[in-house]
Amino acid sequence: MGISFSSSHSSPPSPSPSCGMDELPESCVALIMEYLDPPQICKLATLTRTFRAASSADFVWESKLPSNYHVLVRQIFNGLPTDLKNGKRGIYSALCRTNTFDGGTKKLWLDKNIGKLCMCIAAKGLSITGISDRRYWNYIPTEESRFSTVAYLQQIWWFEVDGEVEFPFPAGTYSLFFRLHLGQPSKRFGRRVCNTEHVHGWDVKPVRFQLCTSDGQFVSSQCFLREPGKWSFYHGGNFVVEDGNTSTKIKFSMTQIDCTHTKGGLCVDSVLVYPSELRKVKPFLSCS
Repeated sequence: MGISFSSSHSSPPSPSPSCGMDELPESCVALIMEYLDPPQICKLATLTRTFRAASSADFVWESKLPSNYHVLVRQIFNGLPTDLKNGKRGIYSALCRTNTFDGGTKKLWLDKNIGKLCMCIAAKGLSITGISDRRYWNYIPTEESRFSTVAYLQQIWWFEVDGEVEFPFPAGTYSLFFRLHLGQPSKRFGRRVCNTEHVHGWDVKPVRFQLCTSDGQFVSSQCFLREPGKWSFYHGGNFVVEDGNTSTKIKFSMTQIDCTHTKGGLCVDSVLVYPSELRKVKPFLSCS
């Protein structure tokens, strides 16, 4: 009976094989990736061969590139980057690297997270009143600058720093900042120190910042320079680019020309142009 009873029961059906991620159609994975941020795409590309292949699709990366990327490629690389063999992904990768141009006085890159253009202009790419007179200004080497050199002001009556740039910025809103430091930073016995003996005059009258564009935009503001011993980003104004296929010319300045007193002890490192939306995710840009 027992044997007969046991044999009357059929064995449970075997489970159907589950579908692994590598079995998903490559085209479907690529369509999903089109809606992800670049860092997320790169992480998914490490999971399976299908995901890696899907992450190379041109339409995935074209959606991350600036709309005028073909103009940027001609401007920066004077043609096409060597990464062209990797398609749009290679172009995106090439633009995300720090690209130096204009005699080494400018650096440009795409922010890897949002794919928006950023630019940095060295102190040597600016017009600084009195820069050729070593009684007032000196260029000093430092590891704290992207360009390894900053302009250091010892003392002056008429303080004026001007600059301009003409470039096919992609359409969008941009913020301009001056990167400044009160005091002269250096290293002693491997430790960072700051000499503030020349710092004076910046609390007497504010510094005026101005920005204008070739299409008539104009911004002006002023503030006191504070916090010796640390690098600060002082907001020079915002501007809007409507058409990224043509060059936009911007002029900017930082002045303190009240000659009733001297001012000194200031390092001028660079001027930065960032997409305005980065102020929400980079706290150091929101403190000025």
